[in-house]
Amino acid sequence: MRNINFCLTITFAFFSSISACAVAPPPADAPPVPAPAATPEAPLAAPEDVATIDGIVAALYDVISGGVGEPRDWDRMRSLFHSDARMIATGPAPDGSQRMQAMDVEGYITGGGDMLVEIGFVELEIARTMERWGNIAHLFSTYEAFREMETEPFLRGINSIQLWNDGSRWWILTVLWEPETPDNPLPPRYLGETG
Repeated sequence: MRNINFCLTITFAFFSSISACAVAPPPADAPPVPAPAATPEAPLAAPEDVATIDGIVAALYDVISGGVGEPRDWDRMRSLFHSDARMIATGPAPDGSQRMQAMDVEGYITGGGDMLVEIGFVELEIARTMERWGNIAHLFSTYEAFREMETEPFLRGINSIQLWNDGSRWWILTVLWEPETPDNPLPPRYLGETG
């Protein structure tokens, strides 16, 4: 439980700074705000990363994982996500309430990327359930997370991933995740167990 609370506290501390940037609406007599600049094009993806569902999911886990001090290839990560994609961390707060923090890919990279490198974060997919119809797919991707040199995961949970194929490649549209807790253990069906 201590590891889960530590991880959630760190995760929400990194990502809470993003929501702290919210601004109150301008006064009625304020000049109009110019439209935001167009979102830059995503870096060109490696074909093997985006040709299949298995490829894009493997690339997602690979790009955030690595040893202590090992730089992550953030352009590769950017190449997996649609420009309108969202990443959403959820989980219990220390007071027992539930929290969520939504961000875009840049918010994830700037809010938590350094932490992944500092602790040698590695996340592995251990099971998956999927629904697919036409060009859309939804996955419950069960994960285990490790810090460098650990042999037992310090965290497990589910990444709920929504994907879309534009006719030429797969895009990640949403990654919504929740960690396992003692009060909310992963059920056997999301661990690949049958019974």
